Amino acid sequence: MKAFRALVVAPAWIGDTVMAQPLFMRLHRTFPGLQLDALAAPWVAPVLRRMPEIGEIIDNPFAHGELSLAARFRLGRQLAQRRYRQTYVLPNSAKSALIPFFAGIPERIGFTGEARYGLLNVRHTLDENALPQMAERFAQLAQAPGSPLLRPLEYPRLTSTPEHQATTLATLGIERPPRIAIFCPGAEYGPAKRWPTSHFAALADGLAARGYAVWLLGSGKDKAAGDEIIRLSETATPRNFCGETSLAQAIDLIGAADFVVCNDSGLMHVSAALDKPLVALYGSSSPGFTPPLSDRATILSLNLDCSPCFKRECPLGHLDCLNKLTPQRVLEACLAAGATGMTGENS
Repeated sequence: MKAFRALVVAPAWIGDTVMAQPLFMRLHRTFPGLQLDALAAPWVAPVLRRMPEIGEIIDNPFAHGELSLAARFRLGRQLAQRRYRQTYVLPNSAKSALIPFFAGIPERIGFTGEARYGLLNVRHTLDENALPQMAERFAQLAQAPGSPLLRPLEYPRLTSTPEHQATTLATLGIERPPRIAIFCPGAEYGPAKRWPTSHFAALADGLAARGYAVWLLGSGKDKAAGDEIIRLSETATPRNFCGETSLAQAIDLIGAADFVVCNDSGLMHVSAALDKPLVALYGSSSPGFTPPLSDRATILSLNLDCSPCFKRECPLGHLDCLNKLTPQRVLEACLAAGATGMTGENS
C-alpha cells in the first residue's frame, strides 16, 4: 500500500507551531504509517525539525500579508506532484489556504476563518467556549467537524538530546557551568508582554547569589533589552545571547538549563515542550488562551481588572500588570519550583 501522505500548513509564529504538535501526535495515531510533511516559514522550521512527527519541511517563502498569487499557484502545482491526500491549514487567513487549493489536495481541512468556503472542503466552525486554548483548536482538526474534542490534550515534546546540547555548546565556545538559569526577556507581540528589564536584573542578582550563571536568550530585537539587564545587574554577570544563536541553538541551550524564566513568548512554549522547570510571566495576554503546556510550569499573573487587554502597549500607560510583579515574587517562584535542586539534564 502507498503511504498515507498529508501536509500541514504551519503557523507563522514559533509558539503557535509548538502548540500544534498535539495535533500532529493525534494524526499519527489515527493514520499509522502517516507521512506528515509541513509547509513552513523558515523561522519556524527549526522547531518542526525537533518534532519526530514531522517528515519533510517545505519552505514557505511568502512574507506575512504577501499575496503573490502567481507564485503561490506555481508552488501549489509543484506540491500536486506529491499527491497528498489531506492538508491541515492551521492559519486562519485565506492566503494560507491557497497553496493546498492550487495543489488539488482532495481533503483540505481547517477552520472557516476568513470566509474560506471554496478553499477548504472540510470546514470546522470555532466554538471559543468549547475550545478556549489555541492548542485545543489545532487538535480539534484531527476529529470530524462538530465532534467534541477528546481530552486530555497531549503535551508538546521537542527533542534536545545531550549530543545536541554538547554540539551547540562546543560550536558557541561555551563551557557548561554547574547551574544555568535562562531568561527570555523578549516577546514578539509588543512591550505589554515584557517584564521590565530592571526586574530581570534584580532576579539575576538573586539567582547569582545562589550560584547560578544567567544566560539571556532571544532574537536580535531583544539584544538591547539583554544589554540593559546586564547594565542594571549589580552583582550578576549575565551573558547576552540574544541575536547570537540560531533557533536550533537556542533550543539546545534551553535544553541544557536548570530552569527558565520567560515572558509569554515563543521561547516560553519551547521551554515547556522541552519539559524544563519554567516560570512564565503574563501581563497583557491570557494564560487561559496560550498557557505553557507542561506540568513543570509555574504561571505568574497579577490578574488585574485591566488585564488581559491583549494590547501591544499598555492602553493605560502604567503597565501595572508587569511592573507590580516583583522580582522577589518571581525569585520565590523559581525556588519553589525546585530550581535549586535541578540537574539541568533533559531527556
